[in-house]
Amino acid sequence: MIKKPQTFIFYGIVGSGKGTQVVLLLNYLKEKGITDDALFISTGIEFRNLLERDNFTASKVKTTIEKGFLQPDSLTTGLLMNRMINEMKESTTLITDGYPRTINQSESFESIMKFYGRDDIKIIYIELGKEEAVKRMKLRGRTDDTDEGIANRFDEYVNNVIPSMNYFKDKEGYTIFTINGDQKIEEVHEEIINKLKTHLI
Repeated sequence: MIKKPQTFIFYGIVGSGKGTQVVLLLNYLKEKGITDDALFISTGIEFRNLLERDNFTASKVKTTIEKGFLQPDSLTTGLLMNRMINEMKESTTLITDGYPRTINQSESFESIMKFYGRDDIKIIYIELGKEEAVKRMKLRGRTDDTDEGIANRFDEYVNNVIPSMNYFKDKEGYTIFTINGDQKIEEVHEEIINKLKTHLI
């Protein structure tokens, strides 16, 4: 028997391993019969897909990404909603990574969740120190992982992303689970599952 659809937001600095942990969580949810229908939306992936279109919007996005700044709220929310409108069903478990990332986006997300009748949103915050995150970012070797890009991403993270998460603190229907990201992949996953277990009903 499939239980009610779950809703997760993943927070964490670039390099904290969110994408890997999303895959592990999805596998766990499917293996345990908690969900058989999941929609994973990573705004980072959506923007990279947009870049491949090589149009005017893509050129504007490319410049912003290279500098390590966040994209406009309206554009980011539009990419999220496009996926949800086309793929969301009543039974769909939703996982987002990279959204919301500003307080304005958090307000939009709260409104979207009310529209879809979601009232039990689990926020998984993978906490990772700056030094370790920089090391991991540089190992990735992506073109936008320049010193300037990395520095700007940290500023955006501290000034926008963390406040967007704190927006949900003490809000009814939202629970924040803080996870130690400075562990092995398997240990991070184990901590996530241990903290979520009693909430996956």
